[in-house]
Amino acid sequence: MKNPDIVTLTVNPSLDKSTSFKGLVPEQKIRCENPEYDAGGGGINVSKAIARLGGESLCIFTSGGDAGRQLQSLLEKEKIMTQAIAVKNATRENLMALDLNTNAQYRFGFPGASLSAAEQDTILDTVNTLKPKFLVASGSLNEDVGSDFYQKMAVEAKKSGVKFIVDTSGEALQKALEAGVYLAKPNIGELAKLVGIEKLHADEADDAARTLIGKGFAQVIVVSLGPQGAVLVTREVTEFIPAPNVPKKSTVGAGDSMVGGMVWALSQGKPLGEVIRWGVACGSAATMNEGTQLFHAEDARRLFDWLGRR
Repeated sequence: MKNPDIVTLTVNPSLDKSTSFKGLVPEQKIRCENPEYDAGGGGINVSKAIARLGGESLCIFTSGGDAGRQLQSLLEKEKIMTQAIAVKNATRENLMALDLNTNAQYRFGFPGASLSAAEQDTILDTVNTLKPKFLVASGSLNEDVGSDFYQKMAVEAKKSGVKFIVDTSGEALQKALEAGVYLAKPNIGELAKLVGIEKLHADEADDAARTLIGKGFAQVIVVSLGPQGAVLVTREVTEFIPAPNVPKKSTVGAGDSMVGGMVWALSQGKPLGEVIRWGVACGSAATMNEGTQLFHAEDARRLFDWLGRR
């Protein structure tokens, strides 16, 4: 196997189940439709998004128990190049349920099972032996995994000249940035925490991001502004792209779709103005589909073209 240009890592993947029901009533049995299953988790969704745009990536993830095997099977059906790291404990399962009466979506996320020290070392060793152009670490960490896990990865990536892209939150994000990354994608609430203030308004995001860039935390910061869109910031460039007004059915995977669109565009050598347009287009297109489906390529391309004409 040739060395891939893009590697994604999902330390804490999930087997995602989605269903629908009519009416949420306490203490009564809720009758649900037959569930649909998807392979989930940050890096996995990024790889799926890249594949939908015609790109290739190596998707690395932990896999344990029946849920892990089902997750692997789902990815194989999508013809995504994978490398599963076997772990002792079972892969977690998440549930998304849509109330058809109100169109309200309920998302239940469960913590990942513990990973032994040896399993954590295997993950790091597996990733560090590869030398892709882009390494994407996306998603949460299992509860017993140290918050410096992505930081260790960022240090090794920098030594190897790998462009490290991180999409996580909390202390894990803070520590990764302290090591220095190529690109980070915080939302505006996370950005406020990173610069040590309680709240940021959308028009303050570029200055706050540039503060982090000035400290050497990242070369590129893309701030997700939710329904307002996103802003890409470097030392020299600020590019704001508003989110198109589309019918929203589910927000599951929208952020991961955004990252996938941007990483694909970067791998194609697109200018940063197009990189952020692809990100917003893919993220917005993902909200147009129910459950955990991510986006359809034709929707993403149509929105990308529309954003270029706005």
